[in-house]
Amino acid sequence: MSAERSAAISSIADAAEWRLLGLLFERPHHEWRREVATVAQEVADAGIRAAARVAQDATEGRYLAMLGPCGAVSPREVTYRSFEDPGRILADITGFYEAFGFHPQAEDPIDHVAVEIGFVGYLLLKEAYARLQGDPRAAEVSATARQRFVETHLSPLAAALAERLNANGADYLAQATASLAARVPKPTATPPVPPDGDDFSACGGCAFGEESQEDETL
Repeated sequence: MSAERSAAISSIADAAEWRLLGLLFERPHHEWRREVATVAQEVADAGIRAAARVAQDATEGRYLAMLGPCGAVSPREVTYRSFEDPGRILADITGFYEAFGFHPQAEDPIDHVAVEIGFVGYLLLKEAYARLQGDPRAAEVSATARQRFVETHLSPLAAALAERLNANGADYLAQATASLAARVPKPTATPPVPPDGDDFSACGGCAFGEESQEDETL
């Protein structure tokens, strides 16, 4: 097996784990439980699988009481970056999404933890596809964007959620957040904001770009 193919398979496996993590932060419903159980069969991480098992007993009411619009804990990034311009944060997130053709079909806002996790999984699939197509440059673009997005947006959000969900005893959500926090670097005191020159605008046409936009709920 070539190194590129091996790296692609690893990225696909990682994408499945990120997909399961993202699902765990979505609002529970009947089909949601089935999807969580199905995706859990495809991942190896024991922590995420354990959270998925506990999530089978989750209720919509409990979720909304914890992460809903008036819940005990906010799942949105802008909540935890109160000394920064929320418009700039949201604009930066939008820039990432648009650059890579990511149009989540979700009820949640773009800075919701489930949506941000979904974007990371999507970039992993783009990277894997590019490697399988023999396009290492496109793969590197996706990998670089993923690292920057995680450091800039998901790391501070994951750290804040881990602290608050643990304090609120949020069962599977606390377990999922612990797994998420273990996958991202610890945030800096002041989360970095990419300079205005940071541009991935050419990436919408990279491998796994236009042809995959019909299935971007990952």
